[in-house]
Amino acid sequence: MAIRNIRLEGDPVLRKKSRKVEKIDDRIITLLDDMAETMKHEEGVGLAAPQVGVLRAVIIVDVGDGIIELINPRLIEWRGKEIKVEACLSIPDMSGEVERPYWVKVKGLNRKGEEVVIACEGLLARALCHEMDHLEGILFIDKVIPESR
Repeated sequence: MAIRNIRLEGDPVLRKKSRKVEKIDDRIITLLDDMAETMKHEEGVGLAAPQVGVLRAVIIVDVGDGIIELINPRLIEWRGKEIKVEACLSIPDMSGEVERPYWVKVKGLNRKGEEVVIACEGLLARALCHEMDHLEGILFIDKVIPESR
């Protein structure tokens, strides 16, 4: 495992759409392991592959209950709304209020290629949505309520 460099706002990779993972191989497993180590080192709660310069649909999240790894995640259901403050490892020293669904259901694959469905609310739902946005080239600052910056 290795700590990878976090790409910062202005890096063009952060604005590109990630490609679907077609095969879970040693490179994807290494990516997951490195992302986990990098996220812990940076004291984040989530990380998407583009943030470490890899345009693949891979995210990890840990809001205190252990690491969740998702490959090719998709938001399949959502309910409610909640406005909370967000920040991002790729945009240090900035935060702002963002409206997100309060409850979500997300489907993806784990590192073994098994389908995983996660239904959750609150911070975990927010973190999953935030990281999945990265896979589309969307940063939280694109969704910040202007007066909260």
